[in-house]
Amino acid sequence: MIARRLILALCVALLISGLFTYWLSRRFAKPESSSAQLRYVATAKNLDAGQVLEPASLTMVNWPASQPLKGAFQKTEDVVGRTAMYPVAGGEPVLDRQVSAVGAGTGLSTRIPQGMRALSLKSDQVVGVAGYLLPGTRVDVLVTFHTPASPDAVTSTVLQDAQILTAGQKMQPDPDGKASTVDVVTLLVTPADAEKVVLASAQGTVHFVLRNSADHALHDDPPTQLSSLGAAVHVAALIAKPAPVRASATKVAASPRPYRVEVVRGEKQTMESF
Repeated sequence: MIARRLILALCVALLISGLFTYWLSRRFAKPESSSAQLRYVATAKNLDAGQVLEPASLTMVNWPASQPLKGAFQKTEDVVGRTAMYPVAGGEPVLDRQVSAVGAGTGLSTRIPQGMRALSLKSDQVVGVAGYLLPGTRVDVLVTFHTPASPDAVTSTVLQDAQILTAGQKMQPDPDGKASTVDVVTLLVTPADAEKVVLASAQGTVHFVLRNSADHALHDDPPTQLSSLGAAVHVAALIAKPAPVRASATKVAASPRPYRVEVVRGEKQTMESF
């Protein structure tokens, strides 16, 4: 009887020990899936925005299968010929959102999102905020014009929080943040905003106002008229007004009065002037 109890207790102990050992092995053992790897297409070197992806600029990298990347490519032929829309660091997996669509072509058109437009406007060193209109910065567009109803000049904001695609022919800002003088600035706008800006630029002078790239607030301010500037306008007008021409103090000497002589010829009398 005692022997049976000892055997039963030993079996129960072995069973509990086996279950506990199995639980510990499952608890601390590495998952089998951790050794599984995926291979994704990645960049072999740093790529700039607008650069066409070629076989020499691509490589394959291993990636944990437990953490798959959405939009990544597993075949280089799916990427070759497409254009990088943003700068991509070397060794980074290429994602679908970083490259242009298939057949979209090359150049600036690949950086225009669907439904948007690129619009170029004339700029100069002053209008261009002293050369700090750089690709990626955001601006407001103002126009100064005259209306038929009033001779006063009017300045109105026609576009707010517009992104600059290119400054001149540059699609990337200077790495050191240096200013550069450009003649043409290309903005990313909607079709409706493009119509407004084109119409406004035909009416008067276009100005750019640089804004914080993190500030996306829109303001509904009324146009500003010249008369709203107050006394400063009148003072400036007086300064610019030419002084009236004073009449010369020297009067032109009056012509001497002619001499009149009465001449009598018989019964006939006449007056002669000299």
